[in-house]
Amino acid sequence: MGCETVIEAKLDAGPTQLSVDGWITDKPGPQTIRVTQTAQYFDNGPAPAAVGATVTVTDNLGKTYAFTDPDKDSYYVWTPTAKDTLGRVGRTYKLAIAWQGETYQAISVMNRTPTIDSIIFVKKKPNPFSTKEGYQAEFFARDLPGGNDYYRVQFWQNGVLQNKRRNLITVQNAAFRGSADTDGLQFIRPIRQSINPDSLYALNDEVRVEVQSVNADAFLFLQELAQQIGNGGLFATPPANLATNILNTNPNGRTATGYFVATAVRTGSAKVVAATIRAQ
Repeated sequence: MGCETVIEAKLDAGPTQLSVDGWITDKPGPQTIRVTQTAQYFDNGPAPAAVGATVTVTDNLGKTYAFTDPDKDSYYVWTPTAKDTLGRVGRTYKLAIAWQGETYQAISVMNRTPTIDSIIFVKKKPNPFSTKEGYQAEFFARDLPGGNDYYRVQFWQNGVLQNKRRNLITVQNAAFRGSADTDGLQFIRPIRQSINPDSLYALNDEVRVEVQSVNADAFLFLQELAQQIGNGGLFATPPANLATNILNTNPNGRTATGYFVATAVRTGSAKVVAATIRAQ
């Protein structure tokens, strides 16, 4: 026998904050920075839009890119007027957001990133007890030698971004954080094989992989994000705000959340066909 008591938790409504999801790249085409407001703890609806903001990005050579939100949907977009890219490896980018009498800033350097050499597939079972088989993908890339480099890996199955917690893949040089001296080496196998969905791939499936450069602070932000997303169960710790590089120019003004990152992106893609399948 057991009983259940429903407890209606009543939390004080805290002040809203500006929330920024700002990833700019060196890929051609439009660039988007999402600017919203935080919601209350038990609010499961979409984040309220932060309309009417002035959003600009300026590089260290003095060129300014204006982001606008004509649809008033919180997605601020910069569109190139020619075949140009916003991002350049080695440049420093400064984000500025003016909203409701406050001004917020963030700075990020666009670091280098390696190319993806190839993607292969091997026939596997999802687990030893499975009666079904699929194809396990593995990509190959080599860390650029010299210094510490930090990367994020993302992948798409048939055009759909795989976005579970375990798909938040961060890399230091060619391995996990501080696990070994892997400067200049090929990415270790667990990272190379991290681009697989739970059920593996089927024949004629397509996988697209991106290796994105991040700086050390953004690398730590992503690791903290993964910890908070998976912070549940018996041994869960109290949730905490993530670090942010979005700073109010007024030390006494309202704080913000989120992160601004300038990333260089290198992409590879392959289909599960005879030419890309290898024997175990």
